[in-house]
This record gives sequence, C-alpha cells and structure tokens, in this order.
Amino acid sequence: DMAEPIQQLTRNNNPQERQSIPFTLIQRKEKLGDLLYEKRQYGKAKWACIKMKEKQYEQSICLGFMKLMRYICEQNSSGLYLGITVPIVTIVHTNEAHSAMTQAVTVAYYLPEVLQDEPPHPFDSDIIIEEWPATIVYSR
Repeated sequence: DMAEPIQQLTRNNNPQERQSIPFTLIQRKEKLGDLLYEKRQYGKAKWACIKMKEKQYEQSICLGFMKLMRYICEQNSSGLYLGITVPIVTIVHTNEAHSAMTQAVTVAYYLPEVLQDEPPHPFDSDIIIEEWPATIVYSR
C-alpha cells in the first residue's frame, strides 16, 4: 500500500530538497552536550493535518504519517509530489483536566511556501488543511 509513496520519496530524497520550516528558537535544553529538546515558535501557516485515535499512541503516529505521505506523494488535487518539509509535527492530546494523554494524536505537515496560498486538496477526507496561528513547538 505504501510502495508508491516510498518510491516517490526515495526518488526525491535529496536533503537539499527538504524545506525546513522557518522558526524562531526560544529555548534550547542540553545535557552533557547532547540536545534534549528545543522550544521553537513557528509563524502563522497552513498545515495538512490528520487526527488519529488508535489503541496505541505509536500506531496513531505511524498511520497518520502514512496517510500524509500519500497526500504528499501525488494523492492530492495537483497530482504532483509536494515536497518534504521538516519536521512533521505530532500533537499529543490530553483529557479535559490536562492530567493524562488521550489516545488521539494529530500528525501535521507544513505545506511548502509555494503552496501556502493555494494548497492542493487531499483525496483522503481524513486530512484537512488548517491555518494555524503562530505556534510554540517542542522539538527533539
């Protein structure tokens, strides 16, 4: 099921073709010279998002990522490979009291700059295009 998206990604796997999402570094946490995480602020932008709720957190992330890869690799209204932006963001959801994680996660792909004004529509109805306000993200 993922053979074509993986082949497309492999054909287009030049690191110089990956677009890093512009951000402002707010904080960097290291321990003994190793990076633990960065706190970043991303500007307002459009993202392709999918919310998944599998039995295991890891399953939700993997399935969400695979669905986004299909969108990136031609299963969109343009019929074209959209290009990779890094990082792919995973949002962990909590219960109403914010005391525990839920099974739901959102996996999100930043649309490249050239697609921000008119993003291609996904064929998968589970994927939605959202405009996010400036956002704080923890990255590791």
